Amino acid sequence: MISKPGAPWRSQGWSANTKTRSRTGESVPPQLPQRPAALSAFCGKQGGSRNGCRPSASHRTWCREEQQAQFSPSESQNHMSRQFNFHASVPGLPSPLLRCPSQRLLDRVVRRYAEVADAGSIFMDHFTDRDKLRLLYTLAVNAHPILLQIFPGAEGWPLPRYLGSCGRFLVSTSTSPLQEFYGAPADQAADLAYQLLGVLESLRSNDLNYFFYFTHVDVDMFGIFNNGHLFIRDASALGVIDRQEGSQAASRAGENKDIFSCLVSGCQTELPSCDTIPEKQSLVLVCGQVLPPLLQAKFPSPLQEEIDAELARCGEGTRPDPEVLQAASRLKDILRPLRTCDPRFAYRYPDCKYNDKF
Repeated sequence: MISKPGAPWRSQGWSANTKTRSRTGESVPPQLPQRPAALSAFCGKQGGSRNGCRPSASHRTWCREEQQAQFSPSESQNHMSRQFNFHASVPGLPSPLLRCPSQRLLDRVVRRYAEVADAGSIFMDHFTDRDKLRLLYTLAVNAHPILLQIFPGAEGWPLPRYLGSCGRFLVSTSTSPLQEFYGAPADQAADLAYQLLGVLESLRSNDLNYFFYFTHVDVDMFGIFNNGHLFIRDASALGVIDRQEGSQAASRAGENKDIFSCLVSGCQTELPSCDTIPEKQSLVLVCGQVLPPLLQAKFPSPLQEEIDAELARCGEGTRPDPEVLQAASRLKDILRPLRTCDPRFAYRYPDCKYNDKF
C-alpha cells in the first residue's frame, strides 16, 4: 500500500529474524526477545517506485543497485557549500520536524542519516546529489523514518527500531495499534494509559533539551510491542523545538518556499511562531482524543469518576499549561496503583516484584 503525502503510516507485520550491525560495522545478534518487523508504505505518490531498494547503508546489504547519477566537475561542491545548501533548503519544508529548525537539530539529522555510507559527520561531503535529494524528499513527504534514525529507541526514545528502507517502503520493529487494546482489562488499560502519559512527559522534558509536540493525534499513532511496552508508532506528526540552542526563524512567505513545499502543501500556508507552541499541546490532544476510549467504563465508582474528571481537565485546551500538566500528573498518580505485576507486562516483569519503580 502506498500512502499519500502527509498521510499516516500504515504497517503490515511480518516475521523477520535479522542480524544487525553496530556503528563499527561488526555483526551483532538481534536483541531478545525477538520482535517481528513491520513493512510500512513510504512516499506520497501512487504508483510504482523507481527508487533504489535497500536497507540502511549501515547494513551494507542492497536489495537492488541504484543507477548512479553522473555529474560534471562543475556540479561538484565542497563540503561547506553542501552543508549550507541543505540547511538553507530546510526551513521551507512542510514537515513538523523542521518547522522550527536549529543548527544542532540539523547537524543531528545529517550526522545520523543512515542511508549514506560513512554516516557520522555533520558535513555533507560524503553525500551525493542523489543522497541530498533523497533526504530532502523524505523530510518533505514524511519525516517518520528520519525521526527513527536521529532519535533511536536504543537510546531510550519511545520509537520503534529503524531497520532500513526499500524503495517506497520502510522496515521497522512491529507494534500492535493501541486501538486493539480498547477492550483490554482494567489493569492493562491503566498500564497503557500510564505509559502513554509517561511518554508525553519524556517528550516534553529530556536530557537533550528537545521539546517534542504532536500537531495532531489518532489512535494508530501509538503501538504496543509484544512485551507490553508502548511506543510511538507513527512520528510523522511530531514536531521538535530545540530549547537549548533555540530555533531559526522559519519564514513561510510564498516567495521563500522551496519546490518541495509547493508540491506537497501549496505555497500559501503561513504558520505561527514557534514560541506559541504550548507545553500542554500534546497532553490536550491525547487526553481529549486517545485516552477516553481506553479508560471509559473500566473501573468501579468512585474511581471511574475521578479518572474521568482528570481526563476532562487534561483535555481542556482553554486551561492554562500548569493546570493541564497538574491534571495529567494527578491522573498518573491514580493509574499507578491500578497496574498489576504479572508476566503479561514483560517489559517490567519480574522487576516490578522487587522495585516499586516498575
